[in-house]
Amino acid sequence: MHRRTLLALPALGAVGALLAACGKDAPVRKPDGPGEGRIDYGDDPSQYGELYLPEGTPRGVVVVIHGGFWKSAYDASLGRPLATSLAAEGWAAWNLEYRRVGNGGGAPETFDDVAAGIDLLADLDLDTSTVVTLGHSAGGHLAAWAATRGRDQAWPERVPVTAVVSQAGVLDLRSAADDSLGGGAVQALLGHEPTDADDRYDPVRQLPAGVPLWCVHGVDDAIVPPSQSASYVEQALAAGDRAELVEVEGDHFVVIDPTSAAWTRILGILDTVA
Repeated sequence: MHRRTLLALPALGAVGALLAACGKDAPVRKPDGPGEGRIDYGDDPSQYGELYLPEGTPRGVVVVIHGGFWKSAYDASLGRPLATSLAAEGWAAWNLEYRRVGNGGGAPETFDDVAAGIDLLADLDLDTSTVVTLGHSAGGHLAAWAATRGRDQAWPERVPVTAVVSQAGVLDLRSAADDSLGGGAVQALLGHEPTDADDRYDPVRQLPAGVPLWCVHGVDDAIVPPSQSASYVEQALAAGDRAELVEVEGDHFVVIDPTSAAWTRILGILDTVA
């Protein structure tokens, strides 16, 4: 198999096809080239990433973090079409899996995994001077959180995040809990209603992030309201961050459809990073 098609799934152009791709952790092909394929960062079946490499020297690393309201029903298969596209565009893509609610995840385990999975990049033969976290929905939350994780002594970072692209991200846990997004997904993640002690997990309460941030959101998103991105960007700008709200046509899933104009817009954003 060609490197750029490693672990590829067909492009997902509809919600039905997208949800059909979800399921339990699936076996992953062995590497086709040096360093490619599944690499474990822990002993749990969900503690792994899938590395996709481009032809030639990578422009940088994009960490793909899938969504699904942090629930175990959704897995890294959601990120594979994006990782394939990114590798074709010259990026090293690290499609990161992690423990979710229902298979050992929650707070702090999900956060421990994302931190460890990103830090594993230090042990791979990659230039980590440019590391972008790209996450959808709950993955957008984790992508933004990862940029500030090193402030907490629980997650001393070996590989800093240099930019964030949130795709319809859940960026304010308190307002998401108030709105019962995902049927109480925030409460399930934390194990209770958000409190001040949970600010360490909440991207909006860690501003300024100190890195460039783009929040890409479909204007017709009925699952995570666009106000999550709009309010976050407003507060990030007020805190002195470089931040931009990028509104695109479409619903919650258009931003992870590699055939969409929204995805083309995201690739254009990455062109400005490296």
